[in-house]
Parts: sequence; C-alpha cells; structure tokens
Amino acid sequence: MHKSNRLLPNATRPLALAALSTAVAVALVAPGMAHASAFQLHENTAQGLGRAYAGSATAGGDVSVVENNPAAMSDLDGTYVQADITAVNFSAKFSGSASNAIGQPISGSNGGDAGTTLPVPALAISTKVSDRVNLGVAFDVPYGFQTEYDSNWVGRYDAIKTLLRSYDSTLSASFKINDQWSIGASAIAERTNAQLTNAINLNAIGLKVQQGIGQQAAAGIAQLQAAAAAGQITAAQAQAEAAAIAAEAQAQAAGVAALLPQGSDGYANVQGSNWAWGWQLGAYWKPTANDRVALDYRSRITHDIDGTANFSLGGAAAGYSLVESQLPAGSIPSFQHTGGMARLTNPATATLSYWHQESQFGIGMDASWTQWSVMRDLTLVYANPTQPTTTLPFNWRNTWYVSVGGEYYATDKLTLRAGVAIDQAPMNADNRDPRVPDAARHMVTFGIGYKATENFQINAAYAHIFVAHAGMNGSVDSTGDILTGSFDDYGNLLSLSAQYKF
Repeated sequence: MHKSNRLLPNATRPLALAALSTAVAVALVAPGMAHASAFQLHENTAQGLGRAYAGSATAGGDVSVVENNPAAMSDLDGTYVQADITAVNFSAKFSGSASNAIGQPISGSNGGDAGTTLPVPALAISTKVSDRVNLGVAFDVPYGFQTEYDSNWVGRYDAIKTLLRSYDSTLSASFKINDQWSIGASAIAERTNAQLTNAINLNAIGLKVQQGIGQQAAAGIAQLQAAAAAGQITAAQAQAEAAAIAAEAQAQAAGVAALLPQGSDGYANVQGSNWAWGWQLGAYWKPTANDRVALDYRSRITHDIDGTANFSLGGAAAGYSLVESQLPAGSIPSFQHTGGMARLTNPATATLSYWHQESQFGIGMDASWTQWSVMRDLTLVYANPTQPTTTLPFNWRNTWYVSVGGEYYATDKLTLRAGVAIDQAPMNADNRDPRVPDAARHMVTFGIGYKATENFQINAAYAHIFVAHAGMNGSVDSTGDILTGSFDDYGNLLSLSAQYKF
C-alpha cells in the first residue's frame, strides 16, 4: 500500500469497533447466560437431588431450605449443620461448519468435548432461637458453568473458553405463625466472576478493509466519469486517471490480503466481576397432618458487571500493525487493553413445592418459574469515551422446571429416593450460541440416605440429564462469521452430603 494515498473509507469503522465491542460485551453478559436453565444450578442438597428436587422445601429434614425457602426452617427443631458437594459433569460436542462474512469456509476442528466436571459446594446452618423463630445462614453456588473448545476449532471467533461462578451468601429467618402457617425472608449477597476467551478474525477485518478500498476506488472513478460527462475533463483523461485509481486500489487490496491472510487470528481474554444484593420471601402451609405446601419468591438481582479485556495478536501482530499504520486513525481497532461496564439483571424465580407424607413413603412435586424475559438485550458502556455504546440482543423467554419424586423408608435408618424432571431452555435455535449450548432437558435421579446415629446422617444422589437437540441456525460473531450446526449434550450429577444435629 502507498501511505501517501489512503483510500480506506470511514465505512470500515463500524465493523472495526464491533470486533472490539462485542468481544468485551459478550464476556460481560456471560454471567447472565449462565444463570439460565442454561446451567442454572439447583445443586445445594443431595437429599433434594435424589428426588429431582421434588418437595425441595416441603419434604422435611433438609437444611438447604435456608436458601430454598426460609419459611420451612420452622420445622427444624434444634441446631443443624449440613454440608453438600456435587460433581457437575457436562458434555457438549459440536458438529457443523463455519464461514466468514463473504461465504468462505473457516478451517478448524469441531472443538472436541467442550464440557467439563465442576465441584459445587454448599453449606447451610439453621438454629431455633425460640418457639416461633428460626435463623439460618447458607453459602452456595447457584450458578456455575464452564465450556472450553479446542483453540483452533471452527467456532473460535465466537468462543473458546467460558468460565463463570456466582457465589451466594444467604441470611434467613422464619416465623411460625401457628401450627399450620410459617413465613420467612432472606437477604442475599451474590458475587459473580467470569472469564471468557475467543479468537479474533483479523482476516475478516482485512476483508472489510479491502471492500472499503474497492468502494472508495469505485466512488473516485464515478466522479471522474461524471466530470468527463460534464466536459470538465476529456474522456481520455478520465480513462487514464480511472485506470490509475483502479491499479492503486488493486495494489492496496493485495497488500492487505498478503498481510492478513485467512487464519490470521488474534486472541481476547476478558474478565469481569461484581457484588450485588437480593432478597427472598417464603410461605409454608400444612393443610393436613400429612400434606405440606410451600411457595417461595426470589427477587431479581441486578449486577453492574465491571470487566477488563486484554488482547494478543500473536504471529499476526506485525502484519496487522502495518495495515493499521497505513489507515486513518481509528479506522480499525488497535486492540489495546480496555474496560467496560454492563448492567445485567438476573431473573426472578418463583417455586411452588408440595409434599405428601405417609409412614412408609413420601411423594412430592415442584414447579419453578424463571423470569428469563428480562434478558432481552444488554448494553455495554466503555471506559474509553471514544468507544460507542454497544447493545446486544438476546430475546430469551421465561422457563419452567417441573419435577415429581419421592422417598421410600426401607428401614428406620435407610431411605431410598427417586425422581424425574423436565427443564425448559430460555433460548432456541435462532438465538443459541456456543458459549451456552443448552436446550430443554429431562432428568432422572436416584438417591439414598443413611441415618448413622440419632444426630448424624449422610446422603448421596445421582442424576443423568438428557438434553434435547441443540440446533444453531447461524450464530454470527462480531466480524460477521457464521457458525451453523448442532450440539450433542448430556450431563451427570453426583452429590454427597453430611448433616449433624446438635
């Protein structure tokens, strides 16, 4: 390219900004993605998991009600400590293809198995401070997820690694109105951490630069032709100057193509975190001696996620720098360290829990609603005042989780559990992306409990999650690359707990 004759038009700036903007914005929204049935975690009780969380607040004897429905603490007579640990295993294998903005195929593998196994701990403590009042504190991980694809996979411009955790500290209280009714409330402090990485398609930016060169050259030639038609210059002059412009544009475009060929990748590593607060209200009703009903509402929690982004251009750094130096300032992103803030609202949830108790068995159900419609879009404001605000659409829908399960008391010490559940996904094939390749689920669970002494019991549970076909009708990244295909997903959960009553 000839620095003395810059032909790049300002039309390339929107794509250039998008390459940087979306890399940061997607990273900062990811905690919200993780909070969907798209890997929303219920895993704070091995007892509950054995029943597919049917009767989560009403089955009795489970200290996790501190975080699941504080009103049900009124049934815990004494001081209890319960610790749970759940191994969450998730598998996600992609099959499909990707192409760049002009339809050329993107090379790479299918990414391997993007899933992993994560430990999810939980601790709950409840104590009865009077005949009517119980207090409790709990620590758990209500949201957590990780996917990591091979670094050279075809969807690397959408996602490579997604790692996120939300840690909740919950302080709860219950009040027993009478033998039938109790109410409860909780204050929730939530810390969300996220790390996300993806490749940056520098070749796609180069292609846009080449298109801009061609567009400006065409505009210049059109001006010459108009001048010739108006008699301002001769036809021969117009033809000669047009040929010179075309040759110059062709040389510049060839130079960009040589400096940023296909496979010229950068790398973005983005991290963000935030503390936020929420609340919870619960009600607990015993209409008969054998039946219990509970209703719980957990508020929205709004996070102002602060994030930083670091970029590396690897082997393409020299070529990209040379292209950038030949263009007007700000035409393409410099990929320098930057920061940003995004306001993210985690959805409200409401759960209805029922349990029927007999001497030899118990059976129950849960129905839980999650208000994912709050995830319509996300707006990112940058620390750099020259960077325009970015808005990303999500258009998620509200979801339901419904489960049925029960317990069989084989002996005074041994309890057997089982349950089934269905769990909707907030996204579909039109708005699914590889960071959260989730779909509707069906879950089958089994559990066992053993009362070692009058004060000490242990519980274990296993669940297998069947995930529906997770099609993706074309996930478009910031540089216009399109990823199309589907995911083969499944999950396994293994949970252990110990409970002691003082």
